[in-house]
Amino acid sequence: MNGVVVIDKPAGLTSHDVVSEVKKILGARKAGHTGTLDPLATGVLPVCINEATKLAQFLSTEKKTYLATMLLGVRTDTQDTEGKITETSNKIVPEEDIRMALGRLVGKLKQIPPAFSALKLKGKPLYKYARAGEFPEVAARDVEIFSLNVKDVTFPYATFEISCSKGTYIRTVCSDIGDALGCGACLSGLRRLQSGFFTVDMAVSLETDNREEKKKELLSKMLPMVQSLPAYAAIEVSDDLVDKLRAGFQPDVDMIRQNVLSFLAAGDMIKFISPGGQLVAVAEMKVSAGVMDRQDGKAQAARMLRVFNSAKQ
Repeated sequence: MNGVVVIDKPAGLTSHDVVSEVKKILGARKAGHTGTLDPLATGVLPVCINEATKLAQFLSTEKKTYLATMLLGVRTDTQDTEGKITETSNKIVPEEDIRMALGRLVGKLKQIPPAFSALKLKGKPLYKYARAGEFPEVAARDVEIFSLNVKDVTFPYATFEISCSKGTYIRTVCSDIGDALGCGACLSGLRRLQSGFFTVDMAVSLETDNREEKKKELLSKMLPMVQSLPAYAAIEVSDDLVDKLRAGFQPDVDMIRQNVLSFLAAGDMIKFISPGGQLVAVAEMKVSAGVMDRQDGKAQAARMLRVFNSAKQ
């Protein structure tokens, strides 16, 4: 039992709570999520099971899409409606101004992570500092908003769909917009619609009156490991090479020259697949396919990043 199951996270639970519940239902040895969702949030939470926990580092880097609702005129210490209100405003902001302010966010920007977040500073989550009344200075991070579409503005609420890079805090987006409009704002609702390849249409609810039936549903919806990285070019290798890769062999030019896809460039991510269709390893190209014919056959062609065992996938 190795794979990824997409959970439709309910409000009120932490991402860790969801992982624990899935692990119990399936009787899994190991489980872990990719991309933390705050307790307030709902929606797509991919949970990796057993050997698939090794995939988490690759899945968490993908872009995310959310449906968010912002409450204008209210500032809180957590930047969402679950926090303590620190300031309110009676300022009425025209809809056009709200739409323009949100539209200006598209692109690359610097974002200071919220004080109440799981981001670690010196090995300690920021929220632990905040709960102790300490607010250490945190450097702004580079994030990117790929698209932002305003769905509705019914003051004091505004709802928008946003696609963004890993590490973007939507509640900070709301707080920053409130500051720009001079009225303050916080996040009042958040639903993740997509996390990389995984969409809300794939998601399974955890609500159940029958744990055994829920287990069957989760198993039926579990994606095999090899299907969880669709953007990675696949290179099928022989059984002999499967054994070599699992033993720690770094792929050389001779090994993959005949199988490598012509468009691959140095830095591209690839996945090695066994003849039976199992995921063997994930690697990064070190040599572009176009120059392999001019390379020494023993030169390293790819750098192994993760190897997956031969347990049934």
